[in-house]
This record gives sequence, C-alpha cells and structure tokens, in this order.
Amino acid sequence: MAGLGVAAPAWLPGRVAGAASSGTAYEGPYYAVFNASGGWDTTYLMDPKGIDGINRLFQQGDILSRGSHRFAPTAKHIAGGLSNEDFYKEYGSELLVFNGLDYAVNNHSPGARYMATGKLDSLAYPTFAALVAACRGPECPISYLTFGNYSATGNLVAMSRVPYLPSLQRIANADNVEGNPRSFYHDEFALRRIEETLAAEDRALAMDPRLPRAERAQSMLYAAQVNSKALQRVTEHIPKETPKERLSQQVEIALASFKAGVCVSANLTIGQFDSHANNDTDQMKLIPEFLAGIHYLLRRAEELGIRDKLVIVAQSEMGRTPTYNKGNGKDHWSIGSVLFLGPGIRGNRVIGATDDKQFAVPIDPGSLALKAEGGVKIKPEHVHAALRDLAGIAGHPFAKQFPLVFPEAEKLIGFWG
Repeated sequence: MAGLGVAAPAWLPGRVAGAASSGTAYEGPYYAVFNASGGWDTTYLMDPKGIDGINRLFQQGDILSRGSHRFAPTAKHIAGGLSNEDFYKEYGSELLVFNGLDYAVNNHSPGARYMATGKLDSLAYPTFAALVAACRGPECPISYLTFGNYSATGNLVAMSRVPYLPSLQRIANADNVEGNPRSFYHDEFALRRIEETLAAEDRALAMDPRLPRAERAQSMLYAAQVNSKALQRVTEHIPKETPKERLSQQVEIALASFKAGVCVSANLTIGQFDSHANNDTDQMKLIPEFLAGIHYLLRRAEELGIRDKLVIVAQSEMGRTPTYNKGNGKDHWSIGSVLFLGPGIRGNRVIGATDDKQFAVPIDPGSLALKAEGGVKIKPEHVHAALRDLAGIAGHPFAKQFPLVFPEAEKLIGFWG
C-alpha cells in the first residue's frame, strides 16, 4: 500500500497512463506552491500599512520600496531567516505581487480549500498543484508531491507524501534493502525475469473484461511495481546532509524529484501563522522563515540547473485583521495577497491594492488598473483561471472537468504581463 501511495501514476479512463512511459523524464516546467498555513499578516510583507495602528513596528514614512514594490521594513525586527529588504533586493525584479485578494470567508478550512483549488463550495476540486500534475505528467512516479495543507487531487493523480529525505532514499531504491544501493533483494538476472513476468501478466489481464475499479487497481499495482526504475534517477540528486529548516527539507525532496524528472508539482507548507496572540513576534519569526524557504529553493534550483523552469506561487488562506485584540494578536481577515515568480511571469509588478482600512480595492480586469467604482473584486477563482492559462492547461479535459465559473468579462487580461 505504501508503494501504491507513493509510486502510482494517475488513473485515466480505461487504462492507467502506464509504466511503459515512466522511463521518460519530465523536463518541466515545475510548479512549487508555498503555503503560509494559518494566515499571514500581509502588512508585514508585500502590503505595508503604517497608519491607524494597523501595525506596531513601523510608521508610514518607514515603508520601503524597490522598483514597483512597496514592502515593510523587517531587518531590525528578525532574529533569523530572510528580511524583506534582502528578499526584494534579490527577487523584486522577478516578482509579481497581487494585493487585495478577496477570500470571501475567514475560516481556515474553507479558506485553505478555496485558495488551493479556486472553488469554495466543493470538496471534489483538485488543488492547482494536483491539476497541473495530472495534466502535465500523469505518468511520473511521484507527479504530485505534497507536504500538507489542503491537498485534494480530484481523483486525477496520486498524492505522494515523502516526509523525510531518508524516506526518499528508500523509495528511490525500492529494489534495495532499506534503500541501500549496495544491498540488493535480487540479482540483476532475477529482476529482469520478474519484470518480464509482470509485463506478460499485465498484458494478459488487459485482454480480460473487468470492472473499472478492478482494472484501475491492477493497473496501479503494475505501475507501482515497475516505476521503481524511474525513481532510481532521484538517488544522485539527494544531498548527503539534511538541512535543519522545515521548508529547506521539503525543498530538497521536491528538487531532487524535479531534477530526476519524476515530479511535476510540489505543495510545500509551514504552519503556525495563526497569530491570535503576539502577532508581531510570531509573524516576524515566520515570515522571514517562509521567505528563506523560497530563497533556498531558488538558490538550489540554480545549482541544479532548473531555476529557469521553476514556477513559484506563495500564498496563505487568509490575512490578519487591521486591528489588534487584547492579547496583542490579530484575528482572521478575509483579504490577502499572493506572490508569483517564474517563467512566463513578468516581474517588478504589483497588481491590486487594499485601502487604508485594509479592504480590497476592485480592479478593471481588462486593464488591471484600480477601479473603485464599477470594478471587480478579485477572488481565488480569477487567480486560478489565470494560473491554468499560465500552465497551458485551461483547455485540458481535466481542467474542463472542474470549471471555474465567473463572468467572461471578469477574466484577468495580461495578468502575467
């Protein structure tokens, strides 16, 4: 069952996209979705507010800018991770920010589902990461990799969870004892005979009429058995030392899988952003950690030669209120922001805004300019429709199976520049 959960490819009507194609490495683009689980305070990152006590660490005159971006000054307030100053200095020219996203709800579960899928009122919709994996690389052994947060697949692709680098080592060397490449369960000649027998058995079973559920189970079993060959490519990209940081550990697993061509998308996450008490202390610990994880991904991807194929989405399921509660915390707020970076995305751009009271300002979806009167409040379905366009999957049958419904006039034109 563990093998099936990790190594099975997507189920397609009739037959599974089988292992016959699993020897071909997927070459990108790769998609990494970062989740700040719990609700980040965007006023301490990409949507700074220095008035009316919205935050207590800086004033309006302290707000910094680089190119088109405005951001909160955090270098003096953090003990570790990456400051906003360093993050925007390094990546501002590549970064697209959207401010004033209307989540419509301020509860964690529906908010996380809505932000991940673009659909608020359905538990059946896949996350964007799962959908793009199913459309782009259903034959990949671990096409959709997730480390938590909302991770629904829509029954389009297998959900793969690999919590630790040693686990990836064992999976990548499934034909070896405890993943040790020097200790084999079988000699090479025996493995060849086993594979030949499995292939012959699968061909024979394919000729027999079976119920769809039985056919799917048999196909997934066969795919899990033979995909171990493709997974062996991961081994050479697993680092010898495991980083200490939470996101960095997830990043190494994702990057090794990307580089080996066995993975299309990864859903990465860290939690504890739900700062109902001591908002400033918590956010100044977590936001720098979150940015450091994105920085680590980009730096390591550069070393592996795949940075130019990497699309990054950084998001949360909600924002924090513009006022503090009695515990020096901030509560749930249904307005937030999203960050984007990668091929096909023109950087040094900010779309949308919030007003002085942190309410979303509507925009003209055709020009993307602010339009307080008669504009459209942008919600997750608008963003997900744009993401599907970016990935080139909007017309795919799987995407059409899970439509994002809103008026055509509200479609974001030129969102990616």
